[in-house]
Amino acid sequence: MAGRLKGKVALVTAAGQGIGRAIAEAFVKEGAKVIATDLDPKKLKGIRRATLARLDVRATREVEDLVKQMSRKLGTIDTLVNCAGFVHHGTVLECSEEDWDLSFDINVKSMHRTIRACLPGMLKKGRGSIVNISSGASSVRGLPHRYVYGATKAAVIGLTKAVAADFIKKGIRANAICPGTVQSPSLDGRIATLAKSSGQSVAAIRQAFIDRQPMGRLGTAEEVAWLAVYLASDEASYTTGHIHLVDGGFAL
Repeated sequence: MAGRLKGKVALVTAAGQGIGRAIAEAFVKEGAKVIATDLDPKKLKGIRRATLARLDVRATREVEDLVKQMSRKLGTIDTLVNCAGFVHHGTVLECSEEDWDLSFDINVKSMHRTIRACLPGMLKKGRGSIVNISSGASSVRGLPHRYVYGATKAAVIGLTKAVAADFIKKGIRANAICPGTVQSPSLDGRIATLAKSSGQSVAAIRQAFIDRQPMGRLGTAEEVAWLAVYLASDEASYTTGHIHLVDGGFAL
């Protein structure tokens, strides 16, 4: 079903790698005009037929300016996909106030910034789809050593439901995707860090991530992207305010 997003303008944050990049590339293939953003613009290299832009989702003015600029250039943003995120490893005892503030700023407040910037245009147009990347480690399920990460991703679910409820009669849809463990450069980095700090091998740490997935394998970024395409498309026109698991049975 090619062209499922034809004519739509989509803004994707953290599109340089992993889930964000897979979503940006899938949206391009489905006909969307994609604004692929990342804090490191070098990571955006190779995303074809998209408008590439540096964006620090922690900078309110920068977010607002980019949305205004791209709306003038490409048209009102129809779809916002919030992929920026940070995974803190540790319990409450390993979480300083600085760790807490950083995690909430990147994982939650960034979505507050982008939604506030994009929503007025969506409301004026009378339609819009907001897709927020949450996690299975959230209100869905608690995991060891994911104290502040789980708290932020639970907050993303609450934020998503609140936006959906506030604007449900104005053509705006908001949904959250909750992935299980997905293969990505970010995961590779966390595995390497854990191996170094624990003295275990990289292979052993990776296997531990795999073993907690009931399907016995990690997910792929493309599997998350396919769900994002659906939620951004008109096929999901009656779907709002919900969490959508793509987790290999992680929540069972």
